[in-house]
Amino acid sequence: MEGGRAWLRRFRSAIVAVMLAASFTPALAVNPDEILADPVLEARARAISAGLRCMVCQNQSIDDSNAELAKDLRLLVRDRLRAGDSDRQVMDYIVSRYGEFVLLKPPLGVNTVLLWGMPAALLVVGGIILFIQVSRRRRVPPAAPLSAEEERQLGEILAQRDDR
Repeated sequence: MEGGRAWLRRFRSAIVAVMLAASFTPALAVNPDEILADPVLEARARAISAGLRCMVCQNQSIDDSNAELAKDLRLLVRDRLRAGDSDRQVMDYIVSRYGEFVLLKPPLGVNTVLLWGMPAALLVVGGIILFIQVSRRRRVPPAAPLSAEEERQLGEILAQRDDR
């Protein structure tokens, strides 16, 4: 009985190990019918596809996505390469149709600087405002000590309160 349990435990461990190993392999979604016969063109198509974002998944390249739009984009890239376009021309064509959002790594421009710089700028502005507020609180002079007359009045008020 004990030998059967040990075997079952080893079997489960092996299954888990295989599943983990399978989960770490990249899942390329390029179908065999999409692959170009020319290996040089196919390598160029894969390099271009790796830099294009799937508009459906948004966090995957079109090379990794199974979405229909990603497949259409992969086919479009291959068609443009077969037509003789350079890699730059293919990228420019795709960007002209879908905008810079289709690029996984968009070029540095005014929009991207604003997008990435705004959180840092807001953090700096917030820090300055916080510093000003804290420094204003420190400048408040300490209260002057009570005069003899004020202490007498305070004593009377407290005595009246205690009498109630």
